Amino acid sequence: MAAWASNLMQRLGSKDFRSYLMSTHFWGPVANWGIPLSAIADFSSSPEKISGKMTSALTLYSLLFMRFAWMVNPRNYLLFACHATNEVAQLVQLYRFVDYNGGIAKVLKEGAQNMKESKVAAKTETKTD
Repeated sequence: MAAWASNLMQRLGSKDFRSYLMSTHFWGPVANWGIPLSAIADFSSSPEKISGKMTSALTLYSLLFMRFAWMVNPRNYLLFACHATNEVAQLVQLYRFVDYNGGIAKVLKEGAQNMKESKVAAKTETKTD
């Protein structure tokens, strides 16, 4: 047990570990942990406050950065863990949003209707200019 602790202390005190602590491979993921922690904290809040567009964007964002963290050399496991956690948290929030708003069919129908309305508004706006 003492040898294990001594070995751990040597690794933590090494120049490589201090260099890692001063790199973006460490501080980038540490700063990013605010996003999944915030989403997890919001699990107990009302689903009426959830933005479907923002949650969808954050889901895609985390999916892309999970791939980035895996493909970058050397692999950034801390960033990957952060975005994997955020991916799950955002998917839970997206489920809560869809469930609160009447199911997937209703949400997709309203989204399509909003897109049509925004296209009509954009066309009338360009005609008046």
